[in-house]
Amino acid sequence: MQTPNPSRSLTEAGVDYSIAAVLPLFLGLVAGVLMQLLLGETYSETVAYRYLSFLLPQACMAFAAALFFGRKGLPVRKVYAPCKLRYYLLALCLAFGLLFFLSGLNDYFIEFLRLLGYTPQAEQEGYLEPITSDMVSGFLLIPTLLIIAVLPAIFEETTFRGIQLGAMREAEWGTAPAVLLTGALFSLFHGNPEQTLYQFVCGACFALLAVRSGSLYPSMLAHFLNNGVILVLAAFFGVEWSLSQTAAIVLTVLGGVAFAGALAWLLLDRTGKRRGGVKEGKKYFPAALIGIGCCAFEWIYLLIVGCLA
Repeated sequence: MQTPNPSRSLTEAGVDYSIAAVLPLFLGLVAGVLMQLLLGETYSETVAYRYLSFLLPQACMAFAAALFFGRKGLPVRKVYAPCKLRYYLLALCLAFGLLFFLSGLNDYFIEFLRLLGYTPQAEQEGYLEPITSDMVSGFLLIPTLLIIAVLPAIFEETTFRGIQLGAMREAEWGTAPAVLLTGALFSLFHGNPEQTLYQFVCGACFALLAVRSGSLYPSMLAHFLNNGVILVLAAFFGVEWSLSQTAAIVLTVLGGVAFAGALAWLLLDRTGKRRGGVKEGKKYFPAALIGIGCCAFEWIYLLIVGCLA
């Protein structure tokens, strides 16, 4: 095994982010052209294309992670350490709070974007829902859960909380900048202006959970539930399901309590706490610059499209 080198880890982590961000865009363009030739102009409406659009980023992150672990000479099992039961319970509280409290707050963020002239994607002409009723009906719910809930919980957590956050911690970055930057990178990676606030808070909370627990498993659980519960609800109540006003209020209040309680516990927990700023940032940011630039370009492009719609 190679001798640990924090500076090299930061560079490798930056490269990992760039590969994970750029490769899906390139392969997505190639796949789109091929599917258009095979299936015609309506290829983007097929279930196969929708599955592929979710699967490609996960495959690219898995590839980038394999390169990272191979170049560092680090056994993958070292990244997945066990932790205490309370962090799994905190993960459950976080997932519940994110689903039923933070998602409501994000609606206010979307209204703020409206004030800037932005039209939400669902109201834009030609918008296609990423998840259709076919994808959550019958046996198709199983591959849908695998591709949209299980794989992101594994590979996105490995990429952001395992590799990115892990390299920052190894380089002795302070807890606050490492957690906040990881959240920002996670949000930017998804490239959706409407989900900026939601994805940032999710990414930062998952990072803080990983720091306190010293493990990826609790954040994997929270991530899986965050995606999976939505799919299961869609399977039982329809893709466009909605809550009654009373149920919405009750779940929002309970979600707020669960989220505030879990976050307060994690903030007061001293495990893994480290003061300090960003060390050897010149090793990380240049390597991650291509990925950050591509994600930022996609985010700005979609924001402009929404404002012109």
